[in-house]
Amino acid sequence: MTATALLKRRAKSDPPLPATFYVHRFSVEDYHRMIAAGILTSDHRVELLNGWIVDQMPQNPPHSSSVRKVSRFFSEILPENWFVSAQLPITLANSEPEPDIAIVQGTEDDFVSRHPESGDIGLLIEIADDSLKKDRGEKALIYAEARIAEYWIVNLVDSVVEVFSKPQNGRRPKYRQHKVYRPGDMISLVLGGKKIAQVAVRDLLP
Repeated sequence: MTATALLKRRAKSDPPLPATFYVHRFSVEDYHRMIAAGILTSDHRVELLNGWIVDQMPQNPPHSSSVRKVSRFFSEILPENWFVSAQLPITLANSEPEPDIAIVQGTEDDFVSRHPESGDIGLLIEIADDSLKKDRGEKALIYAEARIAEYWIVNLVDSVVEVFSKPQNGRRPKYRQHKVYRPGDMISLVLGGKKIAQVAVRDLLP
């Protein structure tokens, strides 16, 4: 998120900023130190995106229901040595987002002392309603830069699933392929280079 975007999120009731000010970006290490020191607690609904500490959007019932449904669906089809991590942090180079669903290689016991990192992740999924613009924009760029192989958006607004693949990092990170799957379509679930299952779009939508 840019400084300009950050300023746009300020509430109208906030006191005015001084005429001259500086905006500080935090590293992942800074963020972890703030959590360890109790500066940030579980009461703060925030995540680190590209060095900015930003508020997480509140969840409405359709969003929460979809997170539960998608989590349960993948938990039932994943092969051994893969598991579902729902709305928990992942650690990337400059960010520590909390995606709605992360499909992680290993077991829960492998992550007692650290969060999953990009090399541990086979698939990330965001459930999008009010967050659709952010999930297509900032989140997609962050996940592409981290070279997450596939990123899906369960788009509740249009009742489709958007699949982003072929990540490109560097100065202009992006996913080079973006496909939209509609109810009645099937999506191939590939983890670690192996085709695991065919996923019906209707099984991921409300």
